[in-house]
Parts: sequence; C-alpha cells; structure tokens
Amino acid sequence: MSEGNGKLALIDALKACGAVKFGDFTLASGKKSTYYIDIKKASTDPATLRVIARETGKVVSGLELDAVGGVALGGVPLATALSLETDLPLILIRKSEKDYGTGGRFVGDFREGSRIVLIEDVTTSGGSVMDAIKAIREAGAVVDRVITVVDRESGAEKGLADMGVKLVPLVRASDLI
Repeated sequence: MSEGNGKLALIDALKACGAVKFGDFTLASGKKSTYYIDIKKASTDPATLRVIARETGKVVSGLELDAVGGVALGGVPLATALSLETDLPLILIRKSEKDYGTGGRFVGDFREGSRIVLIEDVTTSGGSVMDAIKAIREAGAVVDRVITVVDRESGAEKGLADMGVKLVPLVRASDLI
C-alpha cells in the first residue's frame, strides 16, 4: 500500500476531484453500496492523474519489469500515466478478442517471459483483472503483481493471491470512507 505523504496526497486528490461519492449505488457486480469510487473523475483530472502516476511509480521502482499493462477501459489512462512516469512500454488489454483490423486482445508488444505489472482503477472482486491475467499468461508473459488505485476490500486480494498474484492497493476503501 502507498504510505506516508503520498498516500495522504492521493486521498486528498481523490476527494478533491469528486471521485468519492456517497449515496445509494448499484455496482457493476449488481451489489448495492452506500459509496461509489468514480475513478474516471480521477483519471481525467490531470492533477490527480499525476499523483497516481507518481505513487504507482514508487511501487514499481526497483522491480524488474518489461512493461506496464492496463485493462480497458479504466486501467488504460492509469497504465499510460505509469508508462510515461517510468519509461516502461505500455500494454493495453481489451476485455475480449478483437476480430477485425489487426485483431487480437492486446495492444503493444511483449514476448514469452515478459514481466508485466497491471494497473487497475478500482478492485472489488478482481474479476476483470483476473481474466486479463489469464489471457496474458496464456500468451506466455508473467504477471505477479497488480496495483490498484482503490481496493474496495471485497475479495480481490484473496482471489488474486489464489492465482499467485500480489495486489498492491494505493489506498483502500476504508481509507476513503
């Protein structure tokens, strides 16, 4: 987890840009919630996106990586920001195979054995990022770490651990509410 002033700066930035909302919401999973993390508010706000890039950059500093990846749609601007912060190549992962144009599920190049860290916006159960990890592994690359801006503390950490993947939340929902 992000620590120190960086974590506090991120919490302040998420609240200031309106990414933390309270009310009655239905999540993508169909579950009801009294709060919603609208991370698109953060990823479209340059000041908040810079804070996210800086904090994710701290997490990957010193790791041996070949690329950063983001799952469409929410992970794409975050992974792009991290790619710019670290100069690591960018891999974009579509939710499904594209069957027109150049086709495929991935945008960007990697090879067998490439070490890729994935960036997620918000993790709840972790279903979408786990699906992306399976696809990347089937293509021969290695993913053993996922960084999420906000973990809703609803099972993603355990689900990813069961796959041998460490979840690194920059903040947890309990830090925000």
